[in-house]
Amino acid sequence: MPCRANILVTELFDTELIGEGALPSYEHAHRHLVQENCEAVPHRATVYAQLVESRRMWSWNKLFPVRVQTSLGEQVIIPPSELERCPGAPSVYDIQLNQVSPTDFTVLSDVLPMFSVDFSKQVSSSAAFYSRQFEPLASGQAQVVLSWWDIEMDPEGKIKCTMAPFWAHSDPKGLQWRDHWMQCVYFLPQEEPIVQGTTHCLVAHHDDYCVWYSLQKTSPEENGRVHQMRPVCDCQAHLLWNRPRFGEINDQDRTDQYAQALRTVLTPDSICLCVSDGSLLSMLAYYLGAEQVFTIESSAASHKLMKKIFKANHLENKINIIEKRPELLTTADLEGKKVSLLLGEPFFTTSLLPWHNLYFWYVRTAVDQHLKPGAVVMPQAASLHAMVVEFRDLWRIRSPCGDCEGFDVHIMDDMIKSALDFRESKEAEPHPLWEYPCRSLSEPQRLLTFDFRQPVPQQPVCAEGSMELRRPGRSHGIVLWMEYHLTPDSTVSTGLLEPVEDKVVPCAPNPECADPPLCSRYSCSVFLKPDSYSVVTWPPKQICFFSPLQASGLEADQEGGSGARDLLHLLMLFPQGNCCWNPHCKQGVYFLNPTLDPRVPLLGSPRAVTYTVEFHPNTGDITMEFKLTDIPD
Repeated sequence: MPCRANILVTELFDTELIGEGALPSYEHAHRHLVQENCEAVPHRATVYAQLVESRRMWSWNKLFPVRVQTSLGEQVIIPPSELERCPGAPSVYDIQLNQVSPTDFTVLSDVLPMFSVDFSKQVSSSAAFYSRQFEPLASGQAQVVLSWWDIEMDPEGKIKCTMAPFWAHSDPKGLQWRDHWMQCVYFLPQEEPIVQGTTHCLVAHHDDYCVWYSLQKTSPEENGRVHQMRPVCDCQAHLLWNRPRFGEINDQDRTDQYAQALRTVLTPDSICLCVSDGSLLSMLAYYLGAEQVFTIESSAASHKLMKKIFKANHLENKINIIEKRPELLTTADLEGKKVSLLLGEPFFTTSLLPWHNLYFWYVRTAVDQHLKPGAVVMPQAASLHAMVVEFRDLWRIRSPCGDCEGFDVHIMDDMIKSALDFRESKEAEPHPLWEYPCRSLSEPQRLLTFDFRQPVPQQPVCAEGSMELRRPGRSHGIVLWMEYHLTPDSTVSTGLLEPVEDKVVPCAPNPECADPPLCSRYSCSVFLKPDSYSVVTWPPKQICFFSPLQASGLEADQEGGSGARDLLHLLMLFPQGNCCWNPHCKQGVYFLNPTLDPRVPLLGSPRAVTYTVEFHPNTGDITMEFKLTDIPD
């Protein structure tokens, strides 16, 4: 550069604000590239935090006691003391916070502005802390800090971009959806009781790339104690289990389902072999009466963790841990015994897409020589399912930009499309769909079935067919998931949890309605409008626009009329098809490219989606192709 610049334009942010190196990058720019009184765009960023109590979110960070009902009474699997003391994983958990139900957390503090960074001035990447004193809004257990940031693009702060969730947003109806910048969930090192009417200090710490929080009774400036070290897992669990996996293990209903299935296949002389990474299934088998239990833990980390858990529950001499790959298993590892019950959730830490856990089938094949004739395999089978959906927002990550704020970016659109067409446009990608609302346009359909009672076949497993579109909407993509059939009467789904129904839902009075007595007078019904996810009450005077968690009133522009005609009109105008997804797993999403640009009208009237799906035994991959068609089968 011939001279230093007087304007600095950057986009160096992530959900945590500083996680992509914003601080050292700005620090270097101010020292070497820009003038002292330069103007930066964006100008300033502010980080906000709110302290909450949340059993659901806390279950993403700690192992809860797991209860097992046995013939001898209730057994409780307790976590080792190392897990209880461990501060957890050092990384932030970024999620679409607007999709967390307000019933899942209790607010303990106001929204607190924790610190700001003025990008037009010299920035430091050195470690620092900022404290904010507050009085709790309620008594409870301080467990989780919810955090987000906003940026002011200009020095006067007239142009602002905020990541605030709906309850902290200045204009909830104008809330913009984003997926690159979301909201942060931070876990305190330990939960701490706080009492309404007392005073506490929430402290935000950061180094050059990370932010973390601590809670103190007095300001760190006053007592001189500042915990500068970033929390790091020392129990192994947070290295082996990610946040959704913690939630899955803590799901007592899910544990009860596995226990109930085990009761139907276990006998007093069962020799069990459990194959899943860091699973408690072996402990269930022991408590429910198996004669002997072996568990394979291929990695040193999972072996070390499970050893701690077994010891904490006095099972170190009851369950045998085998630290080796399943294909290397020997008769000596099993003490000369044959396995009568092969168990798996299945769960493997290397799995990204739902069908990657079919690795269990390969394990079953590898240990076939160690299975007793007539041995039981649980799950006995698995099936791949699919459904056509219309996303509320997720389609935007694949939609071309076109003209953006007066800039023509078609060249970039074409470049991205060319890259996707090379391979990715015919592949599914993993997404946790509990964070991304969608409507089903077809019924769920089983595509492939995998029989774990038999070894992996030599020939590919193929399926062709079509899914009829039964609801109006734009077919953005196909959602795929696995279902594991533990027994003939018990199935665990990694995707859709409830049947999709077009049902009428009772409407509770809305305190923010323009005419509250209306909601009080009528026990009205609600119907979902697919494009805006608004809810219309009956009689048709009031439309309550819902973000997933909040409603605000708006007068409806409905023609006069009454009775069955208006009700029928609303039923036709506001079809449902809402989906409830497994919150512990990612589902596969295959995007249908022709529907992703809302500015381009669809040719014809698609009535079905055809599919070709093939499982390749030599690689374990599943290839697929889905296409919109005007002709259903």
